[in-house]
Amino acid sequence: MPEGPRHCILKDVRLILVRHGETEYNRQGLALGRSDIPLNRRGEEQARRLGKVLAREPLQAVYSSPLRRCMDTAWEIARPHGLTVHPLPALLEMDIGEAEGLPYSQVRERYPGLIEKWLSSDPSLVTMPGGEGLVAVQERAWEAITRLASRHVGETIVVVTHNFVILSILTKALGMPLSSFRRLRHEVAAISVLEIEESKVTLVRLNDTCHLKDLTEG
Repeated sequence: MPEGPRHCILKDVRLILVRHGETEYNRQGLALGRSDIPLNRRGEEQARRLGKVLAREPLQAVYSSPLRRCMDTAWEIARPHGLTVHPLPALLEMDIGEAEGLPYSQVRERYPGLIEKWLSSDPSLVTMPGGEGLVAVQERAWEAITRLASRHVGETIVVVTHNFVILSILTKALGMPLSSFRRLRHEVAAISVLEIEESKVTLVRLNDTCHLKDLTEG
């Protein structure tokens, strides 16, 4: 499969990628994929701050993974603009199957060799037990982004989604091998911005958490 956006028809879109706010699974370091875990109290405050900082943007549409942690984050962003939130199943997090909800020490114990493969030079080839791999995530996520870009030519849109979805979109947009996703980082409630012009993609913000800088732990 060709790498990079030059093989797709994309035009004049400002794409704001937002990762959902914190959940208890995030706080506790548990593996989190498709479980519909809500925001915790800190995550709710992060979502409110996202709504405030993105109220300055000229948004035309807000799209979200259907999971509650994303939808609740997305509603805080959409509300100041009088927009609705459009759920898109293609934006769901990677299905991590049987690893869901486990601490990483238990994943290592139950599935010998899995963590080592995941930490290898090409983790994109790993399929989670009973779940999917990063290649499938990137394919569905990028297809969704190209559809949205064609629908919103000349507009600014927000996509609220998950860690691996965002990393797979960024690597594709920047023409990086999917296996290089670890060179990027995207914290909970962080913002990244891509400007797409005639199939040329410019990354103008990456993992921006300035709106969270004085938020206390807990």
